[in-house]
Amino acid sequence: MSFRILLLTLFTFSATSAQEASEKGPLRWKSDIAAFEVRDAESPPAKDTLLFVGSSSIRMWDLNASWPETPTVNNGFGGSTLADSVHYFDRLFTRYEPAAIILYAGDNDINKGLTPDEVVADFKKLTALIADRFPETPVVYLAIKPSQARWELWPEMKAANDLIADLCGENDHWYFADTAASMLKGQEGAPPAQWFIADGLHLSPYGYEEWTRVVSEVLSEAGVKS
Repeated sequence: MSFRILLLTLFTFSATSAQEASEKGPLRWKSDIAAFEVRDAESPPAKDTLLFVGSSSIRMWDLNASWPETPTVNNGFGGSTLADSVHYFDRLFTRYEPAAIILYAGDNDINKGLTPDEVVADFKKLTALIADRFPETPVVYLAIKPSQARWELWPEMKAANDLIADLCGENDHWYFADTAASMLKGQEGAPPAQWFIADGLHLSPYGYEEWTRVVSEVLSEAGVKS
């Protein structure tokens, strides 16, 4: 192999490796974020919408069925973490004038090996951005859910929930929706199968009905009509 071909091969390998590495980070969501922008350009979101942001538990939620009388925006991108929402903050949040923001993230963070303290650190980064841009807007954080598929991680998830609940309690306009409590009511182990689809991770229609009830109660507490 000539020196020139060797250099070309090494350059190509390096470029490919760099691209693969970058697309394992937030850039892996670039097509999802672009799709939100196309959607909004084709159908501009209403003022005073309920803005939902987070991972697959948001993405798979039929918001129109849950809140048929209220405008909603679904900016859920499956598999995402709090850090991903921080990275794409401008494109996920700042183009809207929401009546309330509803967040679900942290589940994948713990599953990827982050500690509760690391999850809370990313939560603080996101809350700082939201508080600066939307100082008067109610924000509802949905508790990281217990699930059958990730039950072994529940102690770490609960620890993160407890820390985030405390932070929400210290800040005006922030609300902690303890969806996990209703999922574990009367349970000594993982929530029953009725909460989930076949994968034991993502919510079933029953699960979303219950989450809708909890979120609606918290929105009412926050003075948001839903």
